[in-house]
Amino acid sequence: MNETTLKLNADPYILMALREDISNEDITTNAIHKDREYGEADLICKQKGIICGIDTFKRVFQLLDDSSDVIFFCEEGQPVEEGMLLGKVTGKISTILTGERTALNYLQRMSGIATMTHHVVSLLEGTGIKLLDTRKTTPNNRLFEKYAVKIGGGYNHRYNLSDGILLKDNHINAVTRLVPLKKRSKWLANMLHLSEK
Repeated sequence: MNETTLKLNADPYILMALREDISNEDITTNAIHKDREYGEADLICKQKGIICGIDTFKRVFQLLDDSSDVIFFCEEGQPVEEGMLLGKVTGKISTILTGERTALNYLQRMSGIATMTHHVVSLLEGTGIKLLDTRKTTPNNRLFEKYAVKIGGGYNHRYNLSDGILLKDNHINAVTRLVPLKKRSKWLANMLHLSEK
């Protein structure tokens, strides 16, 4: 994810996730660590797969404390193996402990989606079939989950309801006759300069 996408689109969701985990303060960390204590944490791979969410992981710590430093020894979309040292987080111990769960939640979920997508794409190799995602995503995580599908080798379909016309059974069942519905969708497609597929 590039820096602009992170700041404009991802940051609000990352901040929501941090606020969910830190409603007031991290009372355990604050009770045992002074804000001025510095340290580092190693990020070790627990299971082989496709790494995804590196920039999101880094952003969690940057939003908590911009003096935090996160270095990765692998690249987005790279296959990783169990036991591999993926990266290091350096900074205030309080920041590392406070942000680790949110950062890992993003990294693990996105890597899991990228890994599963990569597996299915591998099964489809040579068939001419493209693997597309849907809008059936976890609320407030669509940006991250659809990004992970792309990293895993899949393709994004509609991001939201504004991206294109897609007549489904729900639409058809909501009207009594299909012909007027088709006419309405063609008219709407022309108005929006979209074409039906």
